[in-house]
Amino acid sequence: MRRTGWWALLLCGAVGAGLLFGPAGTVRSDSSPPAGTALVAASRTVVASRAAAARAGEPAVRARQFMVAAANPLAAQAGYDVLAENGTAVDAMIAVQLVLNLVEPQSSGIGGGALLLHFDGRSSRLTTLDGRETAPRAADGGLFLGPDGLPMPFTAAVAGGRPVGTPGTLKLLLEAHKRWGRLPLDRLFRPAIGLAESGFPVSPRLAALLAGGAAERLKRDPRARDTFFPGGRAPQAGETLRNPAFAETLRFILSAGERAFYLGPIGADIVAVVQGAPGNPGRLAPIDLETYRVVERQPACIPYRVWRVCGMGPPSSGGIAVGQILGLLEPFDMRAMGPGSADAWHLFAEAGKLAFADRDRYLADADFVPVPVQGLLDNTYLTARAQAISPGRAAPAPVAPGSPPRRVELEWSSDTSTEPPDTSHVSIIDAQGSVVSLSSTIEGGFGSHLMVRGFLLNNELTDFSFLPYAAGRPVANRIEPGKRPRSSMAPTIVLDRDGRPVLVIGSPGGARIIPYVAQAIIGVLDWGLDVQQAIELGHVVNRNGPTELEAGTAAEALKDALAARGHEVVVMEQVSGLHGIQIGPEGLVGGADPRRDGVALGR
Repeated sequence: MRRTGWWALLLCGAVGAGLLFGPAGTVRSDSSPPAGTALVAASRTVVASRAAAARAGEPAVRARQFMVAAANPLAAQAGYDVLAENGTAVDAMIAVQLVLNLVEPQSSGIGGGALLLHFDGRSSRLTTLDGRETAPRAADGGLFLGPDGLPMPFTAAVAGGRPVGTPGTLKLLLEAHKRWGRLPLDRLFRPAIGLAESGFPVSPRLAALLAGGAAERLKRDPRARDTFFPGGRAPQAGETLRNPAFAETLRFILSAGERAFYLGPIGADIVAVVQGAPGNPGRLAPIDLETYRVVERQPACIPYRVWRVCGMGPPSSGGIAVGQILGLLEPFDMRAMGPGSADAWHLFAEAGKLAFADRDRYLADADFVPVPVQGLLDNTYLTARAQAISPGRAAPAPVAPGSPPRRVELEWSSDTSTEPPDTSHVSIIDAQGSVVSLSSTIEGGFGSHLMVRGFLLNNELTDFSFLPYAAGRPVANRIEPGKRPRSSMAPTIVLDRDGRPVLVIGSPGGARIIPYVAQAIIGVLDWGLDVQQAIELGHVVNRNGPTELEAGTAAEALKDALAARGHEVVVMEQVSGLHGIQIGPEGLVGGADPRRDGVALGR
């Protein structure tokens, strides 16, 4: 069942009963309507129409001019409104991301990092921007080691100042706006400011998370406690939550620019909160904020049949690992097998093993480690590696990494660090044909659980290997000053043989992002599914270990067939958040993951 239905019921019922909105906040003249209540009302109308379409059996959202797919209806509506005013895909991205910071605070925000793929509809140029967080200059390989030299428990490391890296999302948004924006920033900040002041309806997912295990850690920080637990209790789904501190932060950034965040009072507060975190202080310093830079990277692209699949290169492992899975499967006739074939999912799981073996050995920040990107995506290498896949029998896991060409002689030890699944993804296409694929994160749910001026700080440093050396060899993804931790985020744009976009997609999900995205791409390109159908496929995941089947889906029915082929099978819940858009001769087709709160909206 799609999320559009319950969002429509929730919003219609709550608005009709007068329950959604608290006292209206004051909005300055330079941040005129649409304010929070107007945006909620607009979102209610569009989401209700989508619910009716879903009940009528319409398979996906369809449009001709533009489209946005995002993880919350209010965020998607903010982007839709910008596109309707002839804003660019990047303009819409900024409005969407700032609203997500507010309504989906557990997953992303300006206290974290982001990776962007941008395709320019006029020049046909593909650009990737790296807004990943960096380790403080004072950080070293011992950051997450206890007095005994052993790694800290992840639960002890994740909350507090220790895991906070230098945030990059805000600088990425502003850099992208300088390059590709059209509308003024005050227009793009306006939806988030209005919602922060007037209040927004709490989604069922956020309500459940606030009522769950995150509550205890969040309440340790007085700012987070006052924001998320007004009156001392967690809000219920549909109740209003306000965050006037975030509105004031956005106003300050509009008036003073990014310097307010990276050099001014906001940055000073970030440092003070990180260094002063009781029990787990961090090492972030003013110099780390002052010297932070967004970096333009080379896209990681691989040919797949008649298409070209492009993603993010290091420090992300996502683009390379997705590319490897596809390259490993290219010798097999996936189209003929189809999505109902256990043989197809067996091959997919085996390709995942091989890709993750290489990922864990070689992928890290290429500014610090010689990553053999071209070698890992080399067709000859992948073709030879695919010969290790038996069509009828699973290889015992873990499998060993390969030896890609252009690999340096230094031997690395593999890193299988934990990577929690809370991230957000936005896919956008504007009326000029420009495309945005943005994945943003604060890492784990609610990040470090520390709040500054209405936004949460990340815990991205836990994406590094806690051990700098293993088995007598260095780990490529070890902590070093100024280094960016390895990510699995996989914002992706697929191009046809003429270099035109045909699919934009991405997902949250920690390390499972990689198979989530690869599977959806295969669903569209090989199996001819529309993007909504591909997103709704039950997940089959192998990260060089057991084969994980998504409970309650058609994937679970594969259990016996895969076990008979030698797979160690685990059935489990998997909460992806895929948001994608197809581009074809008939227009745009949008898909939003029913496992989360998102929608696709277009005209």
